[in-house]
Amino acid sequence: MKSVIMAGGFGTRLRPLTCNVPKPMVPIANKPMMEHVVELLKKNEINDVLSILYYQPGVITNYFGNGENFGIKMSYVFAATDLGTAGSVKNAENLLKENFIVISGDVLTDFNLQKAIAFHRQKKSLATIVLTRVNNPLSFGVVITDKRGKITRFLEKPNWGEVFSDTINTGIYILEPEVLQYIPANKKFDFSKDLFPFLLENKKSLYGYIAEGYWKDIGSLNEYRQAHFDVLKQPALVNISGVKSTNQENWVGEGSLIDSSVKLAGKVIIGKNCQIKANVEIDDSVIGNNVIIDERAVITKSVLWDGVKVGKEVEIKESTVGYGTLLQKKAIVNEGVVIGDECSIGKKSEIKANIKIWPYKIIDDGAILSTSLVWGEKWLKDLFGAYGITGLINVEITPEFAARVGAAYGAFLGEGSYVLTSRDSHRASRMIKRAIISGLMSAGIHVGDLRTSPIPVVRYELGKEREKGGIHVRISPYESQLMDIKFFDYQGIDISTKQERAIEQLFSREDFKRINLSKIGSISLPHQANEYYKEGFLNYIDQECIKKAGFKIILDYAFSSASFIFPSILGKLGCEVVALNAYLDETKISKNKEDFESSLEQVSSIGTTLKADAGFLLDTGAEKVFLIDEKGNIIRNDIAMAIVISLVLKTTGGNVAVPVNVSRVVERISQKYKAKVYRTAMSPKSMIEFAKQNKDEVNCFCDGIGGYIFPQFQPAFDGMFSVAKILELLAADKSSLYKITRTIPPFIVLHRQIACDWDRKGKVMRCLIDENISAKRRVELIDGVKIFFGRNWVLLRPDPDRPLFHIYAETNDRKKTRDLMNTYIRKIEKWQK
Repeated sequence: MKSVIMAGGFGTRLRPLTCNVPKPMVPIANKPMMEHVVELLKKNEINDVLSILYYQPGVITNYFGNGENFGIKMSYVFAATDLGTAGSVKNAENLLKENFIVISGDVLTDFNLQKAIAFHRQKKSLATIVLTRVNNPLSFGVVITDKRGKITRFLEKPNWGEVFSDTINTGIYILEPEVLQYIPANKKFDFSKDLFPFLLENKKSLYGYIAEGYWKDIGSLNEYRQAHFDVLKQPALVNISGVKSTNQENWVGEGSLIDSSVKLAGKVIIGKNCQIKANVEIDDSVIGNNVIIDERAVITKSVLWDGVKVGKEVEIKESTVGYGTLLQKKAIVNEGVVIGDECSIGKKSEIKANIKIWPYKIIDDGAILSTSLVWGEKWLKDLFGAYGITGLINVEITPEFAARVGAAYGAFLGEGSYVLTSRDSHRASRMIKRAIISGLMSAGIHVGDLRTSPIPVVRYELGKEREKGGIHVRISPYESQLMDIKFFDYQGIDISTKQERAIEQLFSREDFKRINLSKIGSISLPHQANEYYKEGFLNYIDQECIKKAGFKIILDYAFSSASFIFPSILGKLGCEVVALNAYLDETKISKNKEDFESSLEQVSSIGTTLKADAGFLLDTGAEKVFLIDEKGNIIRNDIAMAIVISLVLKTTGGNVAVPVNVSRVVERISQKYKAKVYRTAMSPKSMIEFAKQNKDEVNCFCDGIGGYIFPQFQPAFDGMFSVAKILELLAADKSSLYKITRTIPPFIVLHRQIACDWDRKGKVMRCLIDENISAKRRVELIDGVKIFFGRNWVLLRPDPDRPLFHIYAETNDRKKTRDLMNTYIRKIEKWQK
């Protein structure tokens, strides 16, 4: 059998280590990663190897040649452009006449490939994906198979709500040559994103083989260093060069000289022709070839590449040092540092923790380096969450951090682009927004600053003046110490997960471009945004219908900037409005549960006293609205959703959409009007994206927690427009909130949370699916796992940001619902063990 090694990657996430070498040639235990792959293939009696090259191909061809020195036959195919994984293999179609195995040149594994090949042949499969199980499957393609190993579902790099198993795609494939006919020529095409979903959809023979053993995709700097520790703990993983010591703990290469006073602790690999001088201490580390370590140096849990020179009394802690770098006397390198090739670190200098230094940099004697050279330090957590970038104010989200975010976003959009920025009324939001603007301008981005603006106005403005995107900075409405940085595309929609990952890559690899002085971006102050919004708003509302109704309402602005624009709109609609908290107060932007309930009670009390037709409470971003009826009753959010859906379907018809955790009462209401109900994932981004894509099919989207989208106006949550639309629907129906409430069938959905370790979530999801498919129950996998028992259901969804599961359930009886939830709580507890 022939093997195809995919060896064309840039390795951008491994920079600065990959600035001068392609990723497959980065060393693990003093050998290039690709050499370990070659040795694995040879061990499995696969000696005919074809390498697909793209980035820096000469480095690979010069090292491996024709493969003779490695006991294999090596040939090459060179790509002129990036055609994706499958497209690159298609390029070699004339060389692949029999079944073949595809493997990445940058993985570390000891899988028994012969067993996988035997499985492939036994199943007579067109394509077999080699699978493994991991604790955290978020960064990989999740795969579900049936009992025979046939693949039934495939999802590339899911979020936690889509993690249906801990079984993932390893990037190792066994393929029949016929599969190449499904790959278009000279077009970018990937195995996991394009080919395998196509085969699955067209019911081709696609199997998954779950391999036993070690596997690591070395995709980040942390994983790179961890791979070395794995090798030290399990030396059988790879073929380590050198002579093993009598205590079986250390390996020393040919020609290396080690002074008798040297202390080697833990497990240590030392390469060829090294000099380790008196009183050096090395603990759990890998030392490359031709390394010189001078007296009394201390090296702990670190990786030193070939040719590194370490001066007297140097300390290196848990770091990686690239080719030929010089560390002079008494230099200190702290935890998590990565130093590129051929740098010079001066005497008595100190490199602070988690710093990156690109190749060829010089650190002066006595210098203390606390930021990366030349690019800023990486933030030490996932950049994007459910609400954009969220972090502690002035701890995680600092002005320095914000400027780098702006520069990364600017690099993503491209020099000369135009971006809108806005914020809430808090001074911290002003500070961070200005820092972001600085970063944007440094990348050559022109900025239109809307200053303090409601989020719906910002969304609506985007695209009117050829903006390519927007950023809104706010204090979290739920926690006063947290800040959200929200990103919008040119249509005012939350940017996609793919775009988030692209920005995160630019941010984390820290090589975003800074433009020269003459091209620095400019700032303008768009004055037309409010007018655009008002005009569009009023065009989509039946003004006359609302005017005739003559509503009296109580409206709590929640100290938001909606008070700048909404009063004039309500004036056009002829409403008598009693306004509460219609001014800015930065100390009251966030509301805890007690504050929120107190605000609702105040609206209720005033509304009852003044005999108002309805009461409304906006959130601070003016995206959500909460309802009080004419009798002063605070309407539960899920009932408010049912009211709005009932009004929409009764007066305008069409279809509606809700997330998967919402009650089946929506279907009961919709059946009455012969309408269709669409179900979506629960994240705000998923809801908005669905509304955008289906605005011709869906008249209203309700999230069940105060958020409403009317896509014909704009496919995003808008509390102000929702207030007007609800008034219009009530006027058209000649009804009231209280009367509509009485028509809603009784229902109840219960919600619980249960702790679940991060590294058990994937396993729990797999066990859930396996158990319920075996029992032939109906299972829905829109967001988490939703299991149906006739009309009853339970939904289990892993939280994307916290180590826990959410459990929602609905039956026709509260006790039955609790019992159903408790059954699955016990199952989760059992599966975690």
